[in-house]
Formats: sequence, structure tokens, C-alpha cells
Amino acid sequence: MKKTFLLLLLLTASFLRAQELTIPTFTQYLADNPFIISPAYAGIGDYVKIRANGLTQWVGIKDAPDMQSLAADMRIADDTGIGLFLYNDKNGNTRQYGGKVSFAHHIILDKYNNQFLSFGISYNLNQFKVDIENIQTPDPSISNNRYVVNHNFDVAVLYRIGQFYFNATGSNLLNKSLDVFAINEPNKLRNYQFYTGYTFKGSGNLEVEPSSFIQYFESDGRSTTDINLKFRYMDGENYYWIGGNYRFLNDQMGNPINIGPMVGLKVSNFYFAYSYQLTTNELLAYNSGTHMITIGLDIFQGVSNCPCTWH
Repeated sequence: MKKTFLLLLLLTASFLRAQELTIPTFTQYLADNPFIISPAYAGIGDYVKIRANGLTQWVGIKDAPDMQSLAADMRIADDTGIGLFLYNDKNGNTRQYGGKVSFAHHIILDKYNNQFLSFGISYNLNQFKVDIENIQTPDPSISNNRYVVNHNFDVAVLYRIGQFYFNATGSNLLNKSLDVFAINEPNKLRNYQFYTGYTFKGSGNLEVEPSSFIQYFESDGRSTTDINLKFRYMDGENYYWIGGNYRFLNDQMGNPINIGPMVGLKVSNFYFAYSYQLTTNELLAYNSGTHMITIGLDIFQGVSNCPCTWH
């Protein structure tokens, strides 16, 4: 009975989350791909960066959330960049899919101290529907697939000086239409994200990068924080890293939502990363955790005349 209740609670929560028309954020950004959480990162780097990501959440639970995404960004001039992000997010019998097109401009504040300021904007297209043909026990309250399209925008600013970075992003700035859902459905999609960190470089080839990611949802006041730590070994143009992630609700710091290790490497133009997250609430007894794999390529390298786009 308890298991049935928990699964029903999970599916209900999943359905509501999908209705937010918001892209789920786990640890994808830590796979050397902060562009997916901020358009201000588009074009930072002297190559075309491509990252394909597959995430399977709560393995062992039927119809648990599953997401695939593809991100790519590149520099198009000495101080500007563009990016594209596509995704497919399936959550039980709900599905959302779409993409973002991003533009960023980078400014040199002080080239001697590597002090830069970047601005980014994204146009978002998100589509949501219910797969009613897969519902074995029909619910009379669901009379159609509730298909809806949401057009929205993100804006971001990124400040960098030396090895320090701070990014602030406002996502889904426009309210959503209430024509499809019940009148009491929240219409505010806005969420605010803050990402900051510092890379400590040792005398040898080892780098240590602590970082933090905070996300706040305006509709209901929910907020979470990620505490991250990465150790990176540099081998010329190649590197290898390990790290860990600790995520918690901001009113429950001592009770993490997820916790887990990460590993990754970049050899020549090939990139690979794996992340494992363990859910620490009551669902722990019914699943073996969340698994994420990232595969990428860095291609068409070309040196920029502007240090503001150097990675």
C-alpha cells in the first residue's frame, strides 16, 4: 500500500512538473557545458562545442522521467556567439519537447586582468502534451491531449575576472496561457538561476573548481542549491576530471534531494562525462538512482582575436 501511494505521489508530482513548461536541470551544465543554463556562454571557446546528453531518472520505477538533449554553440565573430539547444523530456504520460536559439555578446572590461562581461538572450519554443493513448485506465478529467505551445525568452549576464565567474539568468520571462489548463493553474513560468565558481590552479597540472548553482521558481517560491566540486588534471590540451554534486532545498540544507559523483574527460576533440545521482527521500527504496551520460565534440577550432571568447 505504501509503495502504491508513493508511486501515485510521484506520478502526480511529475505531471505538475511537466506542466511548468520548464526544462529540467540536473547536472548537465557540469559536463563542461554551462551554455545549457545560460545563453551568455554562447561562443566562449575557439571551437564549435557540441554536447549530446541522455538522462534516465529513478531507474527501476516504471515510466520515470527520461530526457535527451543536444546543445551546440559557436563563435561567429571575435566577440559574439550563437547557440542551439534541442530537447525531448518524457515524464510518465506527459511529454514536452522543443528548443532554444541563443545569441551572446562579450565585452572586454580589462584585458590585462582577463575581466569580461557577457550578455545573452534566448528564444524558447516549448511544446507540451499528454499521451492519452498510453493511459490504460482512462481518467474522465483528461478528455484530450492538452497540447499547448509556449513561446518564451531567457536573458542572462555573465561576469568573469581571472578564474572567477558569476552568471545570472532569468528564464521563461513571459507568463503562460491558461486557456488549456484549469483556471487555478499557475501561469508564472519565471525562474531565476545563479551560477558561480572559481578555478584554483596548482603549481602542477591539477585544478580544483568549487561551484554553486541556485534556482528559484517564482510561481511557488521553491528554490534549490547545488554545491559542486571538481578536480581536473590537465595533460596538455587534454584533461580528466572527477567531482561530486550535492543538491538540497534551500529550507532543508541538511536533507539533500540528490547526491552523487561525476567523472569526465576530453581527449583531442572528443568529450565524455558520466554522472550518477542518488535520490535520498522515500523513493530510494524503489529505484537505483539517476544516470546521465554526455558525449561531445569540439570541432572547427579557430583562434579568436578577442580574449573575451577564450575558454
